[in-house]
Amino acid sequence: MEARVAYFSAEFGIDSSLPIYSGGLGVLAGDHIKASHDLKIPLIGVGIFYRKGYFQQRISASGQQEAVYDPLSIEQMPIDPVVNEHGQRIIINVTIADRQVALQAWVTTIGGAPVYLLDADFEQNEPADRRLTDHLYGGGQEGRIAQEIILGIGGARLLQELQIEPDVWHMNEGHSAFLALERIRVYSAQGISFETALEAVKASAIFTTHTPVPAGHDQFSFELMDRYLGSYYWQLGTTRETILQLGEMNGCFNMTRLAVSTCSQVNGVSKLHAEVTKELFHDWTPQIPADHIPMQAVTNGIHTGTWLAAEVKQLFDRYLDSDWEVNIKELETWKNTWRIPDEELWDARRKVKRRMIDALDLPFNENTLVIGFARRFATYKRALLFFRDLDRLERILNQQDRQVAILLAGKAHPADQPGQELIRQIWEISQTSAFKDRVILMENYDMAMAKHLVAGVDVWLNTPTKPMEASGTSGQKAAVNGVLNFSVLDGWWPEGFNGKNGWAIEGDQSGDREIQDQIDGETLYHILEHEIVPLYFGNPSGWAQMMKESIQTLGPAFSASRMVADYWEKLYVPTANRGRRFTADGLEIASRMAAYKQFIRANWNAVKIDQIELIPSESEQLSVRCQVHLGEIWRKDVSVEAVGSLGWDRGVWTEGLQFAEEVGPGVYSYTGVFSGSVEEWFEQHANIRVMPISPDFVNDYELELATWG
Repeated sequence: MEARVAYFSAEFGIDSSLPIYSGGLGVLAGDHIKASHDLKIPLIGVGIFYRKGYFQQRISASGQQEAVYDPLSIEQMPIDPVVNEHGQRIIINVTIADRQVALQAWVTTIGGAPVYLLDADFEQNEPADRRLTDHLYGGGQEGRIAQEIILGIGGARLLQELQIEPDVWHMNEGHSAFLALERIRVYSAQGISFETALEAVKASAIFTTHTPVPAGHDQFSFELMDRYLGSYYWQLGTTRETILQLGEMNGCFNMTRLAVSTCSQVNGVSKLHAEVTKELFHDWTPQIPADHIPMQAVTNGIHTGTWLAAEVKQLFDRYLDSDWEVNIKELETWKNTWRIPDEELWDARRKVKRRMIDALDLPFNENTLVIGFARRFATYKRALLFFRDLDRLERILNQQDRQVAILLAGKAHPADQPGQELIRQIWEISQTSAFKDRVILMENYDMAMAKHLVAGVDVWLNTPTKPMEASGTSGQKAAVNGVLNFSVLDGWWPEGFNGKNGWAIEGDQSGDREIQDQIDGETLYHILEHEIVPLYFGNPSGWAQMMKESIQTLGPAFSASRMVADYWEKLYVPTANRGRRFTADGLEIASRMAAYKQFIRANWNAVKIDQIELIPSESEQLSVRCQVHLGEIWRKDVSVEAVGSLGWDRGVWTEGLQFAEEVGPGVYSYTGVFSGSVEEWFEQHANIRVMPISPDFVNDYELELATWG
């Protein structure tokens, strides 16, 4: 059965001619749309048309980043107005802080996949409100909440106006999470209770988080929420307190928490990121072990056709099967990479590098070993790690007959002073005589420049503080072009690195930032000196073998086609089916689920565990017994388990206990077996846990309730 997907994102990096993106999140969203079209998946995008886009970067004569906002010329943009059947502009209205703000819509089409973009800059609005959609991530907290109302509530209303009924609502990051409230409002207007509406909305929604640190998740004070959404609460058929509780976290309204509360599926963007996010979400629900936090992993990928250099594509056309572009995600497609002659691969790579040198006006020739480092200048990405020992670096970059250069590019958010200081320090280093024409900082990094860099350099460097990189995709773009990755084992690289397709920095996690930088910096220099530089200049055949290994192993695994296929199979189809089940027959299952959850929550405080007995036997096993007080809750609506851990790196184990007998009204006895001694039980911090269960839960932890012995 077909599943129509609405993909909401605060930014879309579709092409440099439509600069409504700031970096990786937007470029990923653009690649997601493109790959969905390639796979004939019915997916539409919903975002914002920022009239002044993201800022243009200038670097002054003193190395200071200057943010320049140039109004975009709509006439030169690949967008069209959205009109009704009478040719009239479709206008959507939203309430922002007790003001009615009108929104017009634009559409850009990628193949047959539309992306709808909302915009407040037209005559129907007051001058201040016309500025709401000027800048991506601009305007402080008030500007941010206004844009997120426009994206989430306005975006959902636009789809309703267009009579588009998605089977799946996909929130790409938490910026769009208000869309869940708007969907609840629509149900409420039909006389459906808030609790039932929430279950219906949740059943058909998924949330992708990209941020592995708490500070990266948008949150607003309750006072700001009241000011901007106070007139909206009552329309949802419940109280202000109930709405705020959906996103409450540490005394604020957290958009990621709202997304988790209103989506049935949540995923991280790499396997490591999913594990890190489990730890983060465990802080929100400490009664559930981090290992048990429901979290899928769909590792990011790149749209190969967008990022592949023409010269490399010609090689693939010649040596891979004729249908390679259709079957990008299949491992079998890439096996003929080894048929490409070394000299032809080197020739193609030199041509791509030459084109980059000419386009970016770089001061060296194609015989130079070029290292690329291009990404947002956030402190955790450690742009200065490469420059920890300038004397040693000078020796590496300036060996006779072994010229090495590093190209750096990226923007820091205008409000990120530490990030801007990184740019200034690198600029100062680049101006010294020791590093002139060897350390090159380029300004105004965008998709057009990125296409040159990820294809034209020889080595792609990535040095984040582990485990703070959710995924990263620039290295994936480099890999498919034959550029070799040299990266900390963070984000996607632990899944990609095999020891033969690039180089890895383990990424010390001692907890002390200076020690981590010292260890990782030493590893970086050692690998450059003893592996990368000697191999590049001394063994062209060995380098070619690594390029082929990189292309063959990373090309299919980290393509957006594989990524979107994973979303389709793991998330889109199951979520669409769940949404249909919950809304069928007048929302019967959604209503039943809502009533069940209300009953369980109302009675859970009465649940307790006592009389835990550990009885040794001759078979080196313990017989485990306990009594559970359930009160009004039926015993078949709970699971009773023994839970413990063999150590932080070996996960959490569970062993189900079986119902034995009813001891008294609402009191039951359970028994089970533990393979070990009494001492081992306590060493493994074992305990008894009771949780509510239901065949209609999407996972065992949906209610986030657990009682421990």
